Amino acid sequence: MNEVLKAMKERRSIRHFKKEMPAQEEIDQIVEAGLYAANGKGLQATVSIVVKNKELREKLVKANAEIGGYGDTDPFYGAPLIIIVLGKKDNPNCRYDGALVMGNMMLAAHALGLGSIWINRARQEFETEEFKQILRDLKIEGEWEGVGHCAIGYIDGPVPEAAARKEGRVYYID
Repeated sequence: MNEVLKAMKERRSIRHFKKEMPAQEEIDQIVEAGLYAANGKGLQATVSIVVKNKELREKLVKANAEIGGYGDTDPFYGAPLIIIVLGKKDNPNCRYDGALVMGNMMLAAHALGLGSIWINRARQEFETEEFKQILRDLKIEGEWEGVGHCAIGYIDGPVPEAAARKEGRVYYID
């Protein structure tokens, strides 16, 4: 079977991570995969913020848990690396383009033997002044919408089995 198709079938959302940070070379490859995602009109109107900093990670944990109503739970399942994907707000394809970036990064993580999971609530985070300030600090200009967080790390435990695929989801018109 083709390696890309095999990766698509085998990749799973991981909810148990080791504390060890992935190697920089692995992180760079994952980020690069996101940069090569398909995007509407070739605008490349997404940005990725790679969060390795523990203090910022904890701010994300707190804000995300508060938005989701999760109390003291870590919504990122202990993943040491979080890549936040944002889309340019004035781009009508910003969510779609960001979703493709997320998908590419999750497949790249899997191909490198790492686990990943998409965590929501980035939109709500980046509507707050605290997180808009992060964008200003990074000199990211304009209005941006949070698309998602790609939580990444080394897998701690078994990889979940794939759920059975539901029938009746494909229709052909010949």
